[in-house]
Amino acid sequence: MAQQTLNSSELLEQREGISEQSLSFWQIALIRIRKDRLTLFAMSVIIIITLLSVFAGVISTNILGQDPNATNIAGTPYQPPSAEHWLGTDQIGRDQLSRLLFGGRVSLGIGLFGTVVAIVLATFVGLSAGYFGGWVDDAIMWFINTVSSIPGFFLLLIVAALFTLTPFWLVMLFGFLGWIGPARIVRGQVFSVKQREYVTAARALGTSEFAIMMRHIFPNVLPILIITTVRDIGILILAESALSFLGLGVQPPTATWGSMLSKSQAYFRLAPHLVIYPGLLITITVLCLYIIGDGLRDALDPRLK
Repeated sequence: MAQQTLNSSELLEQREGISEQSLSFWQIALIRIRKDRLTLFAMSVIIIITLLSVFAGVISTNILGQDPNATNIAGTPYQPPSAEHWLGTDQIGRDQLSRLLFGGRVSLGIGLFGTVVAIVLATFVGLSAGYFGGWVDDAIMWFINTVSSIPGFFLLLIVAALFTLTPFWLVMLFGFLGWIGPARIVRGQVFSVKQREYVTAARALGTSEFAIMMRHIFPNVLPILIITTVRDIGILILAESALSFLGLGVQPPTATWGSMLSKSQAYFRLAPHLVIYPGLLITITVLCLYIIGDGLRDALDPRLK
């Protein structure tokens, strides 16, 4: 009976292998993601948090009936969760849930767009260095090694201390400081891909260098870029929270999860909800992004089959 069960499972694996051979790379990846329940759950959580943040204005006005910046120092400071204020109020009477929704819009936006800027720069630099090689690669790697020798976090602290950082400039700063690592990854991947037969064949047929990079090399680099993008969003959310915790992030009255957490640490004993909810949102969001990154790595890397 055990031998029969084993043979049946082996036959099923062989059938799945045959069916996967007839599918494209992205179709196989989609099938693997659909089988990964933990990744799907993490994606669902991120989608819900993102939708709540995007529609923060509609939810605050039409459902909660609260203005995130409306203060009531004499009436409702440090109020615990109640029917009127679902997650309580802060030290100057502002509704905590409304500010969390608007803060999520800023924190997620900084993480997303800062990562996009970094990935775009990393893709351009990494593709150029890996594909052309020679003096182009030497010049780019010299610049990367020079910039890498400067501690990024300390440079970030210096810039944040000298200038008032709006969300836009924080995105630009994160983008220009975060492209070096992904650029090295892209460069190494391009070195591996450009030696393959179909690239040599395309070059022999007279295909332009730009077409080879876009049609034959970039699609092979795209999976690692997707994984890096998802993980880096979580890293930048933590970086923004760290800056806000030090008082160097986005300045009030603009709400971010990091600034809400930093401003409420002095009131933890009096109103613990002011610390718990922003901390939970940061933790859950970053954890889900890392889970999604691991799931995408398993789905997009054929060597892990």
